Amino acid sequence: MPAIDELARFRLDGRVAVVSGGTGGIGRRLSLALAGAGARIGVLGRSASGHGELERAIVDLGSEAHLVDADVTRREDADRAVDAINERYGRVDILVNAVGGGAGTALYPAESYPEDEWDRILDLNLRSTLLPTQAAARAMIAGGRGGRVLHISSVRGQLGINQGFSAYVAAKGAINALTRQQATEWARHAINVNAIAPTFVATPQVETLLADQDFKRGLLARIPLGRVADTDDLVGAVLFFCSDASAFVTGQILTLDGGLTATQ
Repeated sequence: MPAIDELARFRLDGRVAVVSGGTGGIGRRLSLALAGAGARIGVLGRSASGHGELERAIVDLGSEAHLVDADVTRREDADRAVDAINERYGRVDILVNAVGGGAGTALYPAESYPEDEWDRILDLNLRSTLLPTQAAARAMIAGGRGGRVLHISSVRGQLGINQGFSAYVAAKGAINALTRQQATEWARHAINVNAIAPTFVATPQVETLLADQDFKRGLLARIPLGRVADTDDLVGAVLFFCSDASAFVTGQILTLDGGLTATQ
């Protein structure tokens, strides 16, 4: 019996991966990881075309990149951007939604959470997930090859925190529910939909929160592994969910949290 290359099922050769928010701290790392596994990369972002260094880094990995400016909280932008990548490469196989965050910029008591801030955080996290996913799913359905959708949720989608995060936890909880619903509806098209739910990931976006030493000490005390995540800590799960290795996995939310939720 010939030897089987068990790692081959994690390869993405010939596939096209769209990374929404691909120029951010998490999105950039995941764009490079997907390119390294063989995918051609479409990067969506408000100023994606200004990130020539990311395009060069993807090319240096032996792949191709197409960077498209888009505000994915606007339907017309999300549709136009995904359509542009589909037209460029003739297919869309993978979508990773890496737009989100902002919790530390909108901390208010639950009983007086401002409506405008509620709308902003839900748009940034939930609408930004919904709109490119709908566009990508339409392309996958039309292509008839199936596909993979991966949302980035948070442990805060299932755990509250005494820090004024009402809008953020609502958005991430909704993403978890949306993951299960989309997985259920699109299974007949061979589109698998899953989510990862990290705890804090060390990116520029959370520097202010982590600079608060009292907050950081309290956070690390709740994480059994004793640290926050690095962007590298997300790569293994992302390659699993975006590849044939997860062919029989859909509608799941995987926590990447150093053991945080195991203690709650």
